[in-house]
Amino acid sequence: MAQHNELGKKGEQLAIDFLLENGYVILEHNYRFEKAEVDIIALKEDTLAIIEVKTRSTADFGNPQDFVKPKQIQRLVKAVDGYVITNSLNVEVRFDIIAILKEGKHFKIEHLKDAFYHF
Repeated sequence: MAQHNELGKKGEQLAIDFLLENGYVILEHNYRFEKAEVDIIALKEDTLAIIEVKTRSTADFGNPQDFVKPKQIQRLVKAVDGYVITNSLNVEVRFDIIAILKEGKHFKIEHLKDAFYHF
């Protein structure tokens, strides 16, 4: 497996651990809908948090959260609409980014709530 794929998997597991420690219930991991993949769908109280995880080994080319593109956001919104309808959920939906930056042997985790909105 390529090193960047391993880093991405490590980042997603760190994000899940972080969310669990902060009172979230993980409903889905790598949820697929048509052309979209939602990294994490989690619930905290009455809010459905849709979480895109971005992990980078360096900030030389920008912060991890800078790599979420408008087309990806549109696909995520469509996927989540489908998820909410399919599961007959009556919840607030929030789109978050968990940005993870490797700093030596440690990882810095930043949870950006309401990181983007419906288009």
